[in-house]
Amino acid sequence: MPKRDQKSFMRGAIILTIAAIFVKILSAVYRVPYQNIVGDVGFYIYQQVYPLYGIAVALSTYGFPIIISKLVAEREGDRLHVETIARLSFTIISVLGAGLFAFIFFGADTMAKYMGDVGLTPMIQIVAFSFLLMPFLTVWRGTFQGVGDMVPTAISQVIEQLIRVGSILLFSYMMIEKGYSLYVAGASAMVGSLAGSLVGMLVLYVFIRKRHSTIKLSLLRKNGFYKREIRLLVVQGTAICVSGMLLVLLQLVDSFQLYSGLIQAGLGDLEAKIAKGIYDRGQPLLQLGTVAAVSLSLTLVPLVTSAFQKNRQQQVREYMRLAVKVSVTIGLAATVGLINIMDAVNVMLFENSEGSFVLSIFCVSILFSSVILTFSGILQSINKDIIPALAVVIGVFVKYIGNMLLVPSYGTAGAAISTVLALGVIMVTLALYIRKQLKMPFIQTTFLYKALFSMLTMTVALQIWRVVTEHFLFSYDMDRLQMTVLALSSVVIGAFVFIYTMMKVNLFTEEEWMQIPFGDKMRRMNQKRK
Repeated sequence: MPKRDQKSFMRGAIILTIAAIFVKILSAVYRVPYQNIVGDVGFYIYQQVYPLYGIAVALSTYGFPIIISKLVAEREGDRLHVETIARLSFTIISVLGAGLFAFIFFGADTMAKYMGDVGLTPMIQIVAFSFLLMPFLTVWRGTFQGVGDMVPTAISQVIEQLIRVGSILLFSYMMIEKGYSLYVAGASAMVGSLAGSLVGMLVLYVFIRKRHSTIKLSLLRKNGFYKREIRLLVVQGTAICVSGMLLVLLQLVDSFQLYSGLIQAGLGDLEAKIAKGIYDRGQPLLQLGTVAAVSLSLTLVPLVTSAFQKNRQQQVREYMRLAVKVSVTIGLAATVGLINIMDAVNVMLFENSEGSFVLSIFCVSILFSSVILTFSGILQSINKDIIPALAVVIGVFVKYIGNMLLVPSYGTAGAAISTVLALGVIMVTLALYIRKQLKMPFIQTTFLYKALFSMLTMTVALQIWRVVTEHFLFSYDMDRLQMTVLALSSVVIGAFVFIYTMMKVNLFTEEEWMQIPFGDKMRRMNQKRK
């Protein structure tokens, strides 16, 4: 690739990465005001159906566009090839989208019954329409990425998410203000999600008309058998999609099992809905914590890819190890820090401290999911797409069995434990496979000791600060504003103490700091203090 093209590609990749991070952060943050608008029961209603929409988003954003872009990039300058791949992809994904639409729309009543709440039926039917937009979003994004033009995909994702979040909050607020039921508010939120997808599609259509007007999306009629292309789309595309749907699939298992399990355990309808809504508070916390860890660790994956393509096995091992160390470090800090201040964060975001113990258990998932997503990115970069997908399937099965065994006895705490167990199984499965590939331990014992010491130091600092605020600044029984001050100040103090300690104990080497984003600046700051 010429230097100019390579620079342009890297610039586009950075833009796409920034857009993806923004979208993920917004996807987590909007749930807080939404929960404040509709309450725990309204949040339960929304979260029961959301995983189905999350599947549509994953299919149109991750796996299939990536594979389409690879196929297009093989002969980027060949207009006929690009158009053929676009039409072939559109044909396959249209069949998939139509099939999923029919399955979900006409099976909505059955799904709602299995979830234990027939009032969810209209919401499920609304979500089904998002699968009809999937072929357009998928193929256009994949085509643009294949020709090295990342800007349309990035802009469409950002605008789609902004419209979606704005519509969800506006529509649900209007429904509540006008006195409609929480189920109507939930349905309006799903309409808002659909509106976001539709606008995202229209943005891509405008770009395709301006930049690639000769590419027309239609079903492939040309004779020819595209065995390799079909295999890549179906097998690899599905594998990457499944890996990207990890957290959504675990939520889907809870949608079908948790509420009905709580009812069977003896809770009343309203009690079970409130309990599930409180449990679902963990989702935005998990997303935010995971984004923080993965955003840094995945910046190292291109280095793994480059070294792998050049057959530099030692560099592959070094970059793999560093990516894992970064995800473990940030994931551990986010997990332990959040557990230390969970009740304050709970009150700050959701008005009360209900379910703080369950949420603390659930937040162990931040560490595991951060490492898993890093493992998946590494394996996909060395063309091992199937392994993460198989691990996810195993994990979903563990989650299903875990819910069956634990929810009847332990309620939402059992569901949180089963999520942690499922993610733990996935993490260990991928770790064993990568260890086999590396032929050496990728986490050294000394690193773990230093990371744990940094974590314990942060914990001590946070607990001391908690005592100070309760006895000298505020009272033991703090209100929401005071809890907000405690939570935000604790984040700053915890982050400072953890970073300071890990630099003092040399958690990363000089060479490793040079590879980590902003690592060189932190290294120089540390040297000045010395």
